[in-house]
Order: sequence, then C-alpha cells, then structure tokens
Amino acid sequence: MQKPSDKGYSLSQRLLHWTVALLIFFNLLFPDGMNIWHRLMRRGEVPTPEQIASANIHAYVGIAILLLAAVRLGLRFVNGVPAEVAEEPVIFRLAAKLAHAGLYILIFAMPLTGIAAYYFGVNPAGSLHAEILKIILWALIAAHVAGALAHQFYWKSNVLRRMTLG
Repeated sequence: MQKPSDKGYSLSQRLLHWTVALLIFFNLLFPDGMNIWHRLMRRGEVPTPEQIASANIHAYVGIAILLLAAVRLGLRFVNGVPAEVAEEPVIFRLAAKLAHAGLYILIFAMPLTGIAAYYFGVNPAGSLHAEILKIILWALIAAHVAGALAHQFYWKSNVLRRMTLG
C-alpha cells in the first residue's frame, strides 16, 4: 500500500476522504426520508414501505460512513499523514488540528447517534444527531474548506493538491 509523502496522501487515503465526504454531503443534503419517517413515528402513524425504504437509505449511508471512517482512521495510523506546511502560522496549525479532530469525532458521532435513534429508539440521541451535531458538522466543514482554500490561494501551498492529485 502506498504511503503518504510530503507531497500527498496515499491513493487509498484520498479515495476514502472523498468517498466519505460525498456520503456525508448526501446525508446532509437529502435527509427527507429520515425526517418523514421521524415525523410519522412521533405522531404515532405507521410509515409506508416506501417511506421506510427512504429512511433506510439515510441510515445505510450513515453506517457506510461509519465503516469507511474506521478504515480511514486505521490508514491514518498505519500510513501517517504528510508533514505540516511550514508557511502556515502556528495558530492556524493548531486550528487545523482541532478542526480535523472535530471532524473525525463527528464522522463517528453522527452515525452512532443516528443508529441509537433509528434502531434503538433513543430519542435524545436523535435530537443530538439532527440538531446540535449537524450544525457543528456544517461549521467544521466550512472551516475545513476555508482552510484548504486559504492554503491554495493565500499561502500558495500544496495542501489542496495533497488530497486531490497527490
């Protein structure tokens, strides 16, 4: 398996990053099936098989995110990551580490709270999942993208390239 160099992440790390990112965006942008199922359950109504299937898609995507994130974290420990960019001020390096840690925590916490709510009926987990954690996740995604763009256009470093072309 290819290890990351100072120039970029391994191909497997890049593929996992973008696959997980796309799955996260899918669930963030298209939660309607789960929202409808939740609303029906809250009212004591019985969802149709189509509504259950739609909610299941959201759940299965979340489970896929959880499994792929576990593989991704394993690869991170085995393969490592490229060195920090020297051009970046220390405070921004700290912010990047905190943002990445937060993203990893949420990549695991979102599916786990969703599973707790959907499969085990833990309603507080559902509220945490759909309200608080979702907002924090959007904020961290925005910070992550802003950081990548700052590297690309302000510091003119290769950070964005390391996770795209390698």
